Amino acid sequence: MNNKILIAYFSCSGNTRAAAERIAQATGGDLYEIKPQEPYTAADLNWHDRSSRSSVEMRDPASRPAIAGPQPDLRPYETLFIGFPVWWYIAPTIINTFLESSDISGKHIIPFATSGGSSIDNCVKHLQAAYPTADWSAGRLLNGASTEQIARWVHNSACRPDNQP
Repeated sequence: MNNKILIAYFSCSGNTRAAAERIAQATGGDLYEIKPQEPYTAADLNWHDRSSRSSVEMRDPASRPAIAGPQPDLRPYETLFIGFPVWWYIAPTIINTFLESSDISGKHIIPFATSGGSSIDNCVKHLQAAYPTADWSAGRLLNGASTEQIARWVHNSACRPDNQP
């Protein structure tokens, strides 16, 4: 690959982190972990509890959890892989915080996710609608994907903007 690549990811359980690390290995891109300023506890992530932090954030479309530490300068990157667990059929609101931190106009953005049972399709649809100036690929759910599967997907994503096999 000949363009500068950033793999930015948010992970609570480590599943999305593992996928991000495999993408970085396949692309040689830079890794950036999107860490919340206030780390999530197990109680915060209890989606069965309507008063848990994650439940409250996901019901509020304006929620923008703060990110810890400095964020990367996105200007040098042409391609951004953005990873997250699927929460309530969409990307966690901290992903919006990250995307709104810089100008992503014209960036090729390739979303990837992990999920206990949801598809990535609705996530991508919402992100495309919220950030229409970026060049979005279809994205991929990477639950349990092998290093070889991820490498093949990364190659196809980089070579084909619509990300379709």
